[in-house]
Amino acid sequence: MDMNPAAVHDMLYALRDPAGLPFFPWAFWGVGILTFAMHFFAVAVMIGGAGVALYGVRQDNPYWRKLGYAMADVSKIAVSVAIVLGVAPLLAVQVYYDPMWYTSNVLSAYWVITFVLALIVAYSLHYVFYFRNKKREGTPKSLWSLGGALLGYLLVGFIMHSLGYQTLSPEKWLQWYAPNGVVDNSGTKLHDFNVIRYVFFILLSVPVIGTYLMAYATYWSTRKDQDAAYLEFAFTLGRKLAMVGAAITTTLAIVYLATLPEKLHAFQTSLWAALWVIGALLPALVAWRAGKAGYRCGYRPFIVAFVGMLLIAIAREMLRYYAVIPYYNFMDYKVNLDWFTTDVFLFTFLVLGFSTLGYLLTVVWKAGKTEGVYEASPIMHVWARFNIGLMVFWTAVYFLLMTIRSF
Repeated sequence: MDMNPAAVHDMLYALRDPAGLPFFPWAFWGVGILTFAMHFFAVAVMIGGAGVALYGVRQDNPYWRKLGYAMADVSKIAVSVAIVLGVAPLLAVQVYYDPMWYTSNVLSAYWVITFVLALIVAYSLHYVFYFRNKKREGTPKSLWSLGGALLGYLLVGFIMHSLGYQTLSPEKWLQWYAPNGVVDNSGTKLHDFNVIRYVFFILLSVPVIGTYLMAYATYWSTRKDQDAAYLEFAFTLGRKLAMVGAAITTTLAIVYLATLPEKLHAFQTSLWAALWVIGALLPALVAWRAGKAGYRCGYRPFIVAFVGMLLIAIAREMLRYYAVIPYYNFMDYKVNLDWFTTDVFLFTFLVLGFSTLGYLLTVVWKAGKTEGVYEASPIMHVWARFNIGLMVFWTAVYFLLMTIRSF
């Protein structure tokens, strides 16, 4: 039996952190949306790259095999990026939707632990394939490990999907916790999920990896020592994947939105539902326009694909808002401004993060664009020393301030 709205409201507000928030809730909400889009974009590259690799390395076509090994490396790196970027949206949702997120985790605690273990195993299997095929000669070795890694990524994605989906129905928590009046605190069940929604997010990897392949070919096209025919193969394949994948995901988005439960019917006719569909469709539109432009389209398809992901992230968060607003409004969370922690975060993210990450990306970009051995310019050496000093400064000041505030 579902709980009545008044009881759900009282329960959720009782579960709130009495200390309140250190900053305004809308800020956490915005950070959560932006970082989720970044995180899931990396996830899409990870899954899509692993899929292309699994198919490509098994082909006799040398271009397919070369691209397969390249995407195996790309997806391996994307796992690290996805994990790092996944921390921020997870922390954000724990702040402004803490009663929902923590309750969902307690109800399915077994699967929360399984998520971590499965991710470790999947990532390890990915490295097994990498180390077994470093020479990239002959028949690919330990192909099973790459397939196992991909299955592991799909499993952890389903677990996270279910944990998030359970937050949308707080009125069902009591039923899940004590079915028929019998308490079940084992945490071994995933109580709610939506197959269409899960498949939609997984298949977003198809158009995203398609636009990535277009950017991949564009990036290397300026190098005279690269095989032009291979790059044309990668670009054409990417364009096809972007168009076909976006058509499939757009269809899935429409089906998902059309089958939302009764309590979310208002969302179906909202601007946010339209943003969801538009976000899914954007990669197809930009890939279609790139047909005549070729490499002249630059990196627009990849950038537009991220914009589409951002639109989906906004719509996804608004759907959660529609689902819980009858019981809970995170915007009325008590705020106890803490400028110290806020300033530390802003400095870490905007100064330390942008400078160090910008340096690393610049080095990688320049090294890839250089034929032969890349020699860093004097300004790059200065930038490197600045980042080292910045890291030392941040560490020393952080622990000094923590020590002072402890007394």
